[in-house]
Amino acid sequence: MMKTCLLPLACALLSATVAFADPLTGDEFDAYATGKTLTFAEDGQPYGAEEYLPGNRVRWAFDQDTCKEGIWYEREKDICFIYEDGLAPQCWQFFVESDKLKAVFQGDSGTELYEAWASDGPLACMGPQVGV
Repeated sequence: MMKTCLLPLACALLSATVAFADPLTGDEFDAYATGKTLTFAEDGQPYGAEEYLPGNRVRWAFDQDTCKEGIWYEREKDICFIYEDGLAPQCWQFFVESDKLKAVFQGDSGTELYEAWASDGPLACMGPQVGV
């Protein structure tokens, strides 16, 4: 009788784990990120920050770098970003873990970033000729 009870419980836990592993859809990503500035880290080190604006617009800066304007869009299970520098789209899969975002780059590097902190304020941008 005990085996009968454990199997449904194991199946329920496995289903919950599988559902948890699904990347965010574009709508879910939009609901989570829009209106926030998120700072990301890699292996505990600052990586960069991105401000998520209405209309799928973004503003990104690597740690201590000049900001780049861009947009994001959903492509299959990826969230892809195109910036004003004209480079190829950068596609990521986003997951919510412990109420924070985890971003996994969908390219050769396999970079994984974690949301280190969030703000409702704008991204502080470095730029050319600041203070001149």
